[in-house]
This record gives sequence, structure tokens and C-alpha cells, in this order.
Amino acid sequence: MAGSFREVTYDAPDGLKLYARIYDPAQKTEALPLVCLPGMTRNSRDFHELALSLAAHPETPRQVISFDYRGRGMSAYDPEWSHYNIGTEAGDIIAGLAHLRIDRAVFLGTSRGGLITHVLAAIAPQLLAGVILNDIGPEIALPGLVEISQYLRSPREPKTWAEAADLQWTVHGPDFPALTRADCERFARAIYREENGVIVPDYDPNLLRTMESVDLTQKLPDLWAQFDLMAELPLLLIRGENTKLLAPETVEEMTRRHPALQVINVAGQGHAPLLETARLPELIAAFVAGVDLRAV
Repeated sequence: MAGSFREVTYDAPDGLKLYARIYDPAQKTEALPLVCLPGMTRNSRDFHELALSLAAHPETPRQVISFDYRGRGMSAYDPEWSHYNIGTEAGDIIAGLAHLRIDRAVFLGTSRGGLITHVLAAIAPQLLAGVILNDIGPEIALPGLVEISQYLRSPREPKTWAEAADLQWTVHGPDFPALTRADCERFARAIYREENGVIVPDYDPNLLRTMESVDLTQKLPDLWAQFDLMAELPLLLIRGENTKLLAPETVEEMTRRHPALQVINVAGQGHAPLLETARLPELIAAFVAGVDLRAV
């Protein structure tokens, strides 16, 4: 037990040791669990405040599970960097849920986590009772991917935690004018870890090698076919007002294909909105409670 969550390790299908956090409600509940999947270089800490809020919700408390993918956070680094792909990571999530004996849940995917959720809709649809996509859709806008690539290829090494927070404001501030200093401090603590007194990004540097073969001048393969598999599911899309990764045209097409899609536009934030801000815990709790009613 660490604070308000349990820590769990389990074996990936290839034997790699992986990590997850479990936030349990204080009392027994029939509510569906919420499974949280982070972005490409992110980890389970991104969901900490949201998970605390949902596990302790006064009306619909629920279990929340957040995963560290291989090579991120507390999960082991993979000696073969090519295994850092959404197909392998989707298999890892399936293995983690089997270990936890969870056979149905609502999935919340931020960025890469949303892409993994699309894959799960194709290979393990029985797991999905509802889906929340945080600033991601079945089609990625190239300007956003270029920006992320440039940021990741120019890593900066803050010397103090205060400098780490300053760095996040310098890099992300123009797209996130709604954030406060406290938000940036939490953001930094989720991105970095302290290792032998040195603050470093909390992921395997080899993860960035997976982007070397991506042609940033060409349209990327899309996941519309996988998105269409979620047509009958309750679906919530959270989009940052200033995002460059999720184009308005993509949102329009998602709404056309899924007329019941709910969309939340988060003012003053870019890619990807911080889920503990802008009333998002309250809005997410309401959406997931609605999924519970459908699942009865």
C-alpha cells in the first residue's frame, strides 16, 4: 500500500514485470471499475488526483486502476525497444486486467492510451463497457505529432523540482494559459523522477527510437475501422481548446459516426487536458455513472 492506492506487479505475456496502481473505494460497490491508460511517455501518476476523487465519490465510488506501460514509470524497461508499440501494450493491459480478475470496465485513455483503447475494441471488445478519450481520436493531426516529436527529441534536464515546474510552464504555457503554478508542479512530478539526486524523465530513452521511422510529412494510418467498433458504446471525448493533435474535422467525423458521442471542450488547455482540472472529475464521474446504469 502506498498512500491511498495499492501497488501491483504482474507479468506481461513475454514475462516482463509491469506495474499498476489500484485505488479502492472505502466500501463495497457494484460500480464498474475505471481503467486509466496514459500517454506515450507518461505513467500512472497522471491519474492520481482523478482516481482519488472517483474512489471517494459520495454517490458512486468506484475502483480505479492506472497502468504504467513497459518502459515507463515503475514498469520494467524492455531490452527490445521495438516492443514499445500499441499492439504489444494493448496485450499488456489485457494481461494486467486478467491478473486483477477484471472482465469489464470503463476505459479512459489519454493520447496513446486512447489509441490502445481503439486496439482493445478490435481484439478484446468484451472488456469495454464505455470509453473516455482524452484529446485523441482515430486520426492524428500531423502538426501535433511534429510538436511532440520536437519536444521529446530536445530533452531538458532540470536541476531542481522548481526548475522542472518552470520548464513545463515554458514549454506548455502558451497552450495551457488556464493552468496555475500548482498545476505545473503536479505536472512535473508526474513526468520526472529523482534518481540518485538527479531529476530525469520517467521513461526508457529507447522509447524515442520508435519515432525515428515515422515520416512526419505524411498522413499517418488511421483507426477509423476500430473507432466504428465502439459505435454502440457510451463514448465521451475530452478535447483541449488549444490542442494541435486532435483536429476539429476529426471531431466532426467522430460525431457523425457516433451521434451519441459526448464532447467536452476544455478552455485554456492544449494536449492533453489535465484530468484533475476544469471540473473534469465531476464530469467524468457523471459520465461513468451513466455507463453503470446502462450495464445493469
